[in-house]
Amino acid sequence: MSTLASDAATRSDAAPARPGARRPYETRRTFAIISHPDAGKTTLTEKLLLSGGAIEMAGAVRSKGNGRRAKSDWMEIEKNRGISVTSSVMTFEKEGINFNLLDTPGHSDFSEDTYRTLTAVDSAIMVIDAAKGIEAQTKKLFEICRLRDIPIITFVNKVDREGRDPFEILDEIEAELALTVAPMVWPVGQGGLFKGCYDLAKNDFLFAGSDRTQHYAGGLDDPALRAALGESAYAGFRDAAELAQEGYAAFDPEAYRQGHLTPVIFGSALQNFAVDRLMDFIAEHAPEPRPQPSDRGPVDPSEEKVSGFVFKVQANMDPKHRDRVAFVRFCSGHFKRGMKLDHVRSGKPIAVSNPIYFVAQERALTEEAHAGDVIGIPNHGTLQVGDTLTEGESFRFTGLPAFAPEVLRRVRLADTMKMKQMRRGLEDLAQEGLVQVFRPTIGSDFIVGVVGPLQLDVLAARIAGEYKAEVSFEPVQYNVARWIRSNDERALKEFVRENTLNVVRDRDDWPVYLCKDEWDLRYIMSRNKDIAFDATREIVQQGDAGK
Repeated sequence: MSTLASDAATRSDAAPARPGARRPYETRRTFAIISHPDAGKTTLTEKLLLSGGAIEMAGAVRSKGNGRRAKSDWMEIEKNRGISVTSSVMTFEKEGINFNLLDTPGHSDFSEDTYRTLTAVDSAIMVIDAAKGIEAQTKKLFEICRLRDIPIITFVNKVDREGRDPFEILDEIEAELALTVAPMVWPVGQGGLFKGCYDLAKNDFLFAGSDRTQHYAGGLDDPALRAALGESAYAGFRDAAELAQEGYAAFDPEAYRQGHLTPVIFGSALQNFAVDRLMDFIAEHAPEPRPQPSDRGPVDPSEEKVSGFVFKVQANMDPKHRDRVAFVRFCSGHFKRGMKLDHVRSGKPIAVSNPIYFVAQERALTEEAHAGDVIGIPNHGTLQVGDTLTEGESFRFTGLPAFAPEVLRRVRLADTMKMKQMRRGLEDLAQEGLVQVFRPTIGSDFIVGVVGPLQLDVLAARIAGEYKAEVSFEPVQYNVARWIRSNDERALKEFVRENTLNVVRDRDDWPVYLCKDEWDLRYIMSRNKDIAFDATREIVQQGDAGK
């Protein structure tokens, strides 16, 4: 157990706020890190934990043996492949600010997990590789942030290597993402000529090859800066930095918080350049918990009664105990350990006796939490993604999405004696949101649906490792899945009856229509105008699903 996790778990913010003092939720910064694979997201996560004191040594992704196992990558398949395939939560405190860092998978095959995680954050860091600029998955994740007006800080990583001209990257961000850019930390040289990074706002220079930071009261014209860099490097840097300040927007906190402007920090996560500046910026400017949408209207973090929602369920974080942990984002109130909260879907109270904070797989018991905090609630399948917990109120939070799968496969079990283990594994991992599991009306074979084929590899590896059952997958005649619904209950029942071979049920018992391709889908839609075929649906409480 990390010392910091223990400290975070036992801290007390329960005392009433003094006049002028910040209320506990105002000290929370809940944010995600998004990027294309290999942009350095996991390394940056580790260095932020290091900067925040959550760990004593970063587990460098590129080192050998146990050292390469990043704190946020705790699954066996993540350790073996060096990629993130599930969202992780890390909680730590620094200088009076409580950080909830949600590390998301970079690979597009796990975009559904990422999307749901983004519903639980108030801001995001977008990591861009200095040599590659904006990549496909980066743009896709950015669009998700834009839909929710999530403010974004841009961290241009790997400036200590050869890369593109910084101005090219700034112009690409403005053109591709329609965002105003505000350079905050600027690189001095690149690759073999890299000398460090200069904080344009504070006039601090971060020297490469050491932990030394020097403040220059005279700014870019300070003779001491010229002497430190050398005439040749100084001349090029000064011209570029001056152009960056004059040619692009100045930082505007309000425009940033509204999602119209992105501050840009150039740095190197691997070499720990400008990571502290990134941390300071989050503490100073990233938004505190924002109102969350619900079916009764926005829920403000200042409301006294406790409320929160489950945005993720993770099975077997501790393989020894076959546990299941629900990740809950609190949206209002002051939660205390042992409280009974109403489980809105079931209408029954739940006593939360062992709430936990996370530093990746490591966990610590916590006595309390406030709006903006993310905690884990161990349970045995009671809590599902999309569930709302309240302190005696009856409403539900909205906006958590489910997406129609793009790859469909039939599950084959190597040893039929392991049917119970396989079924349990499929149910648990479907509840996590890793895959969607469909039950045919006729026959007993399970069909799984995923966004991308890498999810199938993860599914097979986890069922083998965690449930001791070997499974494989074979093609089915279907390539398209759509949830079906209708305002006319009789029409829906008749459609299901007439298309028995094509209609399956998902884990929430929603009817799903499977067909060969988009042409078949258009044909069936044209013949059934009173049936809606949905590529996405909101995750709702099971009792709300009209079947």
